[in-house]
Amino acid sequence: MKVIQELIRPSIQKLKPYSSARDEYQGSEGVFLDANENPFGELNRYPDPYQKKLKSKLSEIKSVSPESIFIGNGSDEVIDLAFRIFCEPGKDKALTFSPTYGMYDVSAAINNVDLIEVPLNSDFQIDFDLTKPFLSDPLIKLIFICSPNNPTGNSINGIEEILKSFNGIVIIDEAYIDFSERESYLNKLTDFPNLIISQTFSKARGLAAARLGIAYANPELISWFNKVKPPYNVSDLNQNAALEALNRNEETIRQITLIKTQKEFIISELKRLDLVKRIFPSDANFILVEVSDADLVYNYLTSNKVVVRNRNSVVKNCLRITIGTEDENKKLLEALKNYSI
Repeated sequence: MKVIQELIRPSIQKLKPYSSARDEYQGSEGVFLDANENPFGELNRYPDPYQKKLKSKLSEIKSVSPESIFIGNGSDEVIDLAFRIFCEPGKDKALTFSPTYGMYDVSAAINNVDLIEVPLNSDFQIDFDLTKPFLSDPLIKLIFICSPNNPTGNSINGIEEILKSFNGIVIIDEAYIDFSERESYLNKLTDFPNLIISQTFSKARGLAAARLGIAYANPELISWFNKVKPPYNVSDLNQNAALEALNRNEETIRQITLIKTQKEFIISELKRLDLVKRIFPSDANFILVEVSDADLVYNYLTSNKVVVRNRNSVVKNCLRITIGTEDENKKLLEALKNYSI
């Protein structure tokens, strides 16, 4: 593949990053009169711009060096920064496989980058005959692969073939990896310098409101994310919330096990219903379900104050159902059992 430096936009290569007060003095003690902060209040000081404590804890858990970790304001910031760093607006392109997470398309449009969407096959896997011609296109700088995929729920096969064949950056979005039986691609970071792995605190860690995303990559790639990001992109409140969540690892594992058990229970119950036509394989904390008429079933459920996601516009007659608490799941199933056209 190309040298990393050659993959960076020329204007980004020339960028002189903003130097914050906490860049210039990194000590934790002293009389701080350098950042124009209010001297009063509990939250009056700017947060650590590089989230050193949080990265150190993640480094222990994930067996990845802190220099290979970027913390973003949600995974959406990771996605947006990738477009800014690697794609020249109005010229370069990116590629993904549809149906998939909608923010790739939104971020591409915001950054004026053409996003090519190669349709997944009937099993929601990559069609390599359709994909292969794009892998040699010099204008395609990014490939996004969501695995487990949203909204389909399945893990994507053949990712290494993409990594070996493509000269640009491959971003594997592993937002739901904690619910999967498959291993993360983190153990492939040293094998592929063009690999970026995106994860999140929003799903298994239960911190969706805190907006914390993670990118893992080789230190050179991470250094570019640090240069382009806003100086204080993650608040002190959110950094502390993430650290507390990481210290509750046993509780997280217990909750993941409960969610997976409830998922199997819901699947077994849904199979008994006439309105359910197909339940797709899932390695996530949700299931994609084909029903007789997604719009009618969705409207019926919302009228009963059970809210699922209508994906009819993305996958014909499909609803995406998140696994809730045992009580929430029972209410869903009770409503569906009482459904009639």
